[in-house]
Amino acid sequence: MLKYQIIANEIEDNIYSNDLPQGTKLPTVENLASEYKVSKSTIVKAIESLVSKGIVYQLQGSGIFVRRRNRSGYIDLNITQGFTTSLKEFNITSKVLEFNLIRADEEISELIECNINDEIYLVKRLRYIDDEIMCYEEAYYKKSIVPYLTKEIAQGSIFEYLQTALNLNIGFSDRYLHLEKLDNNHANLLDLTPNDPAMIVLEQIYLSSGVCFNVSKLVYNYKNTQFFLQS
Repeated sequence: MLKYQIIANEIEDNIYSNDLPQGTKLPTVENLASEYKVSKSTIVKAIESLVSKGIVYQLQGSGIFVRRRNRSGYIDLNITQGFTTSLKEFNITSKVLEFNLIRADEEISELIECNINDEIYLVKRLRYIDDEIMCYEEAYYKKSIVPYLTKEIAQGSIFEYLQTALNLNIGFSDRYLHLEKLDNNHANLLDLTPNDPAMIVLEQIYLSSGVCFNVSKLVYNYKNTQFFLQS
């Protein structure tokens, strides 16, 4: 993880841990540079990343201010760092249903932007919020980008592992959302009834270099999920 990312995470953690309300003025770029013993350009990059995540906003000539955060329990669709970032106050756990190293077929190769027969990690799991089923996830990871992944790692936060252990610089994502009725299989997995409504999200996650490394399909349990989007 790059220095500016570490600083951005520390500033964000400070905002959350101290429950700073909207409009709270943060120290100046100069003061933050002195506090973290880095250049002003590093702080500027850290603040820019926080602005893009909706954590802070800047007013020319006035300073840096805390932006109103989403309500507790809402999944933030603005960020790409996984559930644990927007649901920090909850216990997010996973149950791995399937873990395999497969070869990309035509459909997967097109979605994840790789060659047919490239090695891909396939992870199917249930995600829980405070022991309630939140969603079913079917995820694919390029082995060329994620060289090492295990079932044990997949039981925790994969994105935290990618950033801290593999030092991947996750950049941005594309999300495609639609609603449909649950089939028997997904209804059983989510402990719901067939034909219950579900939000389906297809995510393509990219490194900051623009390389796609992860595609996931998430089927959300309508009883236990709420969503938040800033514009």
